[in-house]
Amino acid sequence: MFELGVALVLIVINGIFSLSELAIVSARKIRLKTLAAEGRRGAAAALALAENPGRFLSTVQIGITLVGVLAGAFSGAALGQRLSQELRTLGLSNSAADWVGYGGVIGFITYLSVVIGELLPKSIALRHAEAIACRMAAPMAFLSTLGAPVVWLLDASTKLVLLLIGQANEPQAAVTDEEIKTLVAEAHSAGSIEAHEQQMISGVLRLGDRAARALMTPRAEVDWLDLSEPENVLRQKLVETTHARLPVSRGDMDDMIGVLLIRELLGPALRGEPLNIEAHVRPAPVVPDSIDALDALNVLREAETPMALVHDEYGHFEGVVTPADMLDAIAGAFRSNEGDDEPEAVKREDGSWLLAGWMPVDEMAELLRVTLPENRSFDTVAGLVLDGLIRFPTLGEAVEKLGWRFEVVDLDGRRVDKVLASKLPAEGQ
Repeated sequence: MFELGVALVLIVINGIFSLSELAIVSARKIRLKTLAAEGRRGAAAALALAENPGRFLSTVQIGITLVGVLAGAFSGAALGQRLSQELRTLGLSNSAADWVGYGGVIGFITYLSVVIGELLPKSIALRHAEAIACRMAAPMAFLSTLGAPVVWLLDASTKLVLLLIGQANEPQAAVTDEEIKTLVAEAHSAGSIEAHEQQMISGVLRLGDRAARALMTPRAEVDWLDLSEPENVLRQKLVETTHARLPVSRGDMDDMIGVLLIRELLGPALRGEPLNIEAHVRPAPVVPDSIDALDALNVLREAETPMALVHDEYGHFEGVVTPADMLDAIAGAFRSNEGDDEPEAVKREDGSWLLAGWMPVDEMAELLRVTLPENRSFDTVAGLVLDGLIRFPTLGEAVEKLGWRFEVVDLDGRRVDKVLASKLPAEGQ
């Protein structure tokens, strides 16, 4: 029984090595940094091993190899021989007793090694990676120091082979937007964050990939004042507008001179003074339509008036960007069309989607779980349809892209108002 006890102890030691290896390798570095900053014992050591795993993995491999050799020696020699002798006393021939004895012991020890020495500790390590990493980091670091010469030889040999196959100094893959979204989705499933928080985090990630033209209120929907118009027309526009700020031009929409804060006209109007809009026009920043959304946000922060005038590369006025547009992109709280309460996407019973033409195409891609081309010239669902047809569509026309069929079901003049998206059958069906 002594040999069996030794074999079980060696299997448990093998399990400890497997537990430590997977825990430290799978532990999240961000979490370890947080624990180290909080003063958690062992967190700093675990972080050091995770950031430089070569010596640690060499130490673990040495331990697992030695344990495997010793366990095999005890199980194959001592336990196998003892079991063979017992089988001979039961009447088995020498050859049969040796085969059954050694084979049975090896099979049993292998079973225990797989379950107790590998699967069980690794399952535990995956469930509590950071906590186990903090506990086991110090012992593993001590073993690395104890076996420094052998560890150095194995680590150096591994680096040499990596150099020969062209994998030396391979940079670690950066965390992608999709990985962040996956983590956020897991946190939502676990109840750590609310659904609206998940949507806002996704909105922030999308915001960084958008250009100003994908956020702006387009030219055709902008309320504006023309100083060349009669005073009675200007007064009527001021009475009817629902906006607190209006862009102001002199004669032509492409000749914007600034932005008017309507509240600044209230005082003179109450005092009975004549209407003098131009005296209250404030300068507004002009940004190109290709500027990143985050850069546009920085411009709005520094602007005297939080409204930017968007122009294309030819100098033509394209629309306006405000902080409300940024909030809309992140939280979906507001729409650019005043009084338009229609949702941007409605799922139908047959699995198809009724999409608004103005719906941002990146939100559509996330909803339909499709991948958009990196270099694209469109920012909305309507733009996707126009890009596929390469002309203005008529009612009922459709384009097939990204594994979906996008059919124009409603037009508002020259504007694609509603699009029906239906999933195409997979090839071979």
